[in-house]
Amino acid sequence: MMDARELQGMIDRVKQRRWSRRRFVQRMVAAGLTAPLATQLLAMGGVAMAQPASTYKPTKAGGGGTLKLLWWQGPTLLNPHFATGTKDQDGSRLFYEPLAGWSSTAELRPILAAELPSLENGGLNEDGKSVVWKLKQNVKWHDGQPFTADDVVFNWAYSRDPATATVTSGTYNNIMVEKVDQFTVRVSSEAPMPFWADAFVGPYGMIIPKHLFEEYAGAKSREAPTNLKPVGTGPYLFKEFRPGDLVSGTINPNYHQPNRPYFDAVEMKGGGDAVSAARAVLQTGEYDFAWNLQVEDDVLSRLEAAGRGKVRFTEGGNLEMIQLNSTDPNVEVDGERSSIKTVHPTLSDPAVRQALSLLVDRDSVHKYIYGRGGPVTSNILYNPKQFASPNTKYEFSVEKATAILDKAGWKPGADGIRVKDGKQLKYLYQTSTNGPRQKTQQIVKQAFKKAGIEVELKSVVASVFFSSDVANTDTYPHFYADLQMYTTGPLLPDPQTWMQLFLSTEAAQKSNKWQGRNICRWRNAEFDAIYKQATVEVDPVKRAALFIKLNDLVVNNTVVIPIVTRPSVAALNNKLQADVSGFDSYIWDLANWYMET
Repeated sequence: MMDARELQGMIDRVKQRRWSRRRFVQRMVAAGLTAPLATQLLAMGGVAMAQPASTYKPTKAGGGGTLKLLWWQGPTLLNPHFATGTKDQDGSRLFYEPLAGWSSTAELRPILAAELPSLENGGLNEDGKSVVWKLKQNVKWHDGQPFTADDVVFNWAYSRDPATATVTSGTYNNIMVEKVDQFTVRVSSEAPMPFWADAFVGPYGMIIPKHLFEEYAGAKSREAPTNLKPVGTGPYLFKEFRPGDLVSGTINPNYHQPNRPYFDAVEMKGGGDAVSAARAVLQTGEYDFAWNLQVEDDVLSRLEAAGRGKVRFTEGGNLEMIQLNSTDPNVEVDGERSSIKTVHPTLSDPAVRQALSLLVDRDSVHKYIYGRGGPVTSNILYNPKQFASPNTKYEFSVEKATAILDKAGWKPGADGIRVKDGKQLKYLYQTSTNGPRQKTQQIVKQAFKKAGIEVELKSVVASVFFSSDVANTDTYPHFYADLQMYTTGPLLPDPQTWMQLFLSTEAAQKSNKWQGRNICRWRNAEFDAIYKQATVEVDPVKRAALFIKLNDLVVNNTVVIPIVTRPSVAALNNKLQADVSGFDSYIWDLANWYMET
């Protein structure tokens, strides 16, 4: 293991220009770190983050016509703090921006920040307890008001207010944010922040205007007109929003980056399905870009052969998984089902959960459905690589599953369904309406039936399943089923925020408008304690080991069943130049998109 003295020596070589940044990062990756964390080590060591030379070719803003995007799961609201799914994050990203974003190579790039924090520029503190962000000056909100430090501080206060009930609260709850001057803010914590590029960065870091939302903070948060009519700082001005159907914008003539954006307008069309979205870009050429192509791999290959567009796979940390409900979805307590005051009658048995995991044929799902778009995994945390546990494995075995159930006392009844103490192994298994997901459901159902487990399949229209509507009980955060399946991921090249999905304090429930990140409602004191330790551990090797422990706790307790990894899969017009990130929104760099002539 590399010691602190050796590490400091390598950082000094970079500062003295005897080593390139690239060489340092390669050495760190070889030692088990990721490129983003290696870059942060340089920043903490006083080496400013280098920004790549721009490849943007247009010499003026506008003139590119309308950029036509297909988001077959259309956004249902446009406030990033309430975005329970990527569709709402992406719809918001058309108009709102964070201080910085993550590129396709997992490098941090400034957006509303004037520069990235480092020891060299005074942005980072050696004890790791504070970060100073300098903001771009002369940035205007779309209504002409200035963007200032007051807006940044407001977003912190807005997000962490329990009455506002945001999905971003886990990012902001344990930090303090203060205004240093009109264009400088300080983020601080009582404990070291080993991954400081979380608050105000990426999908959870989009900033909304104080002057339009301040009146609606707290209990009135869902009443804000601007939840549906965004006023941001981004490259496009809001034009029209039809929830689940269309979001459109027109060029921002006062955008803060010169000669941008290239397109005169943007349209994000919702509806349809992933196959028709892929066809509209790759085969017919009606659209320029299609998002989240959860399509059988052989279908994508045939469509790509038409020659109008290309499929791009970008590695990230997304995961297709089956979640097991730790609570009872059939009992109502205080006006909600799946209440944390209840325990699931059969999934609370570890033997049942272990058997279910053995009955998921991951290899068939990969081979016959996802192909390139879904390699198999046994971990919930598999990328960045140094966080991937070597301790887990997956197996498909009906025989072993039935033996475990027999030993635990779950015996087949007269109808063939296993039963114990009057409780049958009968489950409602839900997911969104989508070809690959319905095929996966069938594969799982067939194996469950062989083991004496009855499954009722339910598919919910994607625009409903992933809706941010707190009144709709068919959304995945309500989880009014026994099992459910969908894809989610860290959205950052670091697991700290992602692993909040299993924190006791993040349980989704009525009191937080089902905005908590812990959808399974699993609560485990050991997990909570190790997570708390990981959030302040500054040694990258020890920190990685703690996150591996967290992964193993979740996997070994079968809180969820990992199926396949899900790289970002998009279809692009052959002429479209776009950086697509696997650790941020697909459109994180929208201002720099253009068409080659």
